[in-house]
Amino acid sequence: MEEAVIAKDPQRRATWAEAATDYVLSHGLIGLSLRPLAAELGTSDRMLLYHFGSKDELVADVLRVSNDRSIAEVTALAPSPGLRDAVVDLWKVMEGDRCSRIYVEAAALGLFGSEPYASVVREANALWIGSLVGHLVRSGVERHLAERAAKVVDAAFMGFQLDLPLDVDTSARARAVADLAEAVSALA
Repeated sequence: MEEAVIAKDPQRRATWAEAATDYVLSHGLIGLSLRPLAAELGTSDRMLLYHFGSKDELVADVLRVSNDRSIAEVTALAPSPGLRDAVVDLWKVMEGDRCSRIYVEAAALGLFGSEPYASVVREANALWIGSLVGHLVRSGVERHLAERAAKVVDAAFMGFQLDLPLDVDTSARARAVADLAEAVSALA
């Protein structure tokens, strides 16, 4: 008996990538197993592999969707009145951004050269930095300064993100963000 051949459907893949991203946001990326994910999506692990080609390609799509969501939040942010305020406003977005958790997990795996993490994280980081630069420029910061500031802000925000689950003193974090904003504004 022949199995029915199901044509790959790019819309289904995109829909599943969105749903898989939601699943990973709830369950984490490290230790991701296809069977529970497939069950949550109402399909089988074989169908996921058929549409994505491999678990690595599925993970790459999840990372891209997650990054796109974060960039959309930054893009939707109203211009800030200046560099110092822009840093604080960007942190407000970043602090509540659940997608950054996936990025941090993928970046940790990418440090060891694991693929697709290393490549997708490099790609995501370039797009993310571009979104930070875009917000800073929309906030009146000259492009050359925005490019320098975005790198410093991104590095500090990653450190803040790593500390979020451990840090119970929110006033200390708020002071650190204000200190960062002050230091970055001194670049001008």
